[in-house]
Amino acid sequence: MTLYGSIFYLLSATVLAATVLAITRRHAVHAVIYLILSFFGTALLFYLLGAPFLAVLEVIIYAGAIMVLFLFIIMMLRVTPSARTWGAALRQWLPAIVLGTISFSIAAAMVFADPRTQAPLKAVRAGPMELGRFLFQRYWFPVEIASFLLLIALVGALYLGKREGKSGNGQNKEAS
Repeated sequence: MTLYGSIFYLLSATVLAATVLAITRRHAVHAVIYLILSFFGTALLFYLLGAPFLAVLEVIIYAGAIMVLFLFIIMMLRVTPSARTWGAALRQWLPAIVLGTISFSIAAAMVFADPRTQAPLKAVRAGPMELGRFLFQRYWFPVEIASFLLLIALVGALYLGKREGKSGNGQNKEAS
């Protein structure tokens, strides 16, 4: 097995493990941390497969913006953590530490690798122009459907948010 093959399988196992842990965690903050690790590993897979632009988008959009949004929602819910001992806390955070160490060590190895080394895998680059051309020439209809669904979800969230705000304010005035 080549070096790229072993890195690919190690990253794939890390992404799968982090995703399974994100799904199975009861504490919402832990699930978000595991999901961030999963997105970071997916970005490393994109980088390894020759799509650095997609890797950067994965980190900025998913691991950055969407996970910050999830953390804000969790903070707004005011979930109170239960009292735990150090052993229980270490047992819960140990998988995140191990998966994070694996992901960050592979990322450091990929970034600081000597470019003059002989690579059995030919590097392929997909820039933003090629990605845009591919998406909008071959898959323009699914892209438009996805954007329309996102617009409907945004309008629905705004409608529900305004309706909840009006009924909540009316109830508070009557109770006073």
